[in-house]
Amino acid sequence: MIEIIPAIDLIDGKCVRLSQGDYEQKTVYNENPLEVAKMFADAGITRLHLVDLDGAKAHHIVNHKVLETITGSTDLIVDFGGGLKSDEDLRIAFDCGASMVTGGSIAVKDPAVFSSWITKFGGEKIILGADVKDEKIAVGGWLETTELDLLPFIQSYTKQGISKVICTDISKDGMLQGPAIELYKKMLVSEPNLYLIASGGVSSIRDVEQLQEAFLPAVIIGKAIYEGKIKLKELTRLIINHQ
Repeated sequence: MIEIIPAIDLIDGKCVRLSQGDYEQKTVYNENPLEVAKMFADAGITRLHLVDLDGAKAHHIVNHKVLETITGSTDLIVDFGGGLKSDEDLRIAFDCGASMVTGGSIAVKDPAVFSSWITKFGGEKIILGADVKDEKIAVGGWLETTELDLLPFIQSYTKQGISKVICTDISKDGMLQGPAIELYKKMLVSEPNLYLIASGGVSSIRDVEQLQEAFLPAVIIGKAIYEGKIKLKELTRLIINHQ
């Protein structure tokens, strides 16, 4: 059974979505993220991907109070990301109830710090965020594509103990045009033990089923839920049918 992980992206403490990481293309879906989180929990979902977009811009944790409210008021297992750059950021995130944290740009720009987190907290608590365009790693809110090839980049961290990777094909994120299934299949052939979390482009329950058929362990779903392309009752049915 593929693990269903809804996403809540935060700006000014509100639940928003961006298209292709563009802060100018922002839609506010709910001013109360806790309300949204409870809706997910009521649907039988157990995981949540919480992204601090203010933190990503500020280069330090910002929306930790929202994290604390959600973890204190629901049983959701929350992974938290966005602008985490220091040990202090991680301490705050874990103190506020995050079960895991996601690091993306820092794994590219400051690999020594990211590696130290793996050593200090363990590969189960640190998720590698790999944003990709044309199989090259992208950073800085996707404004910058590097020359780092996706697979060697991931392998450099799985060797250090990373077991979970969120891979977002940025050409698809927020566009509701379907996920990068062929890319994910290629990744799983290369790294069969990877807990690969698909992200970006999911637009229908059929997309989720196709990812499941391709043996993806998990999928993050954002805009498709908020735009009504995927109903929560469809996700509940999927979860119940595979219990």
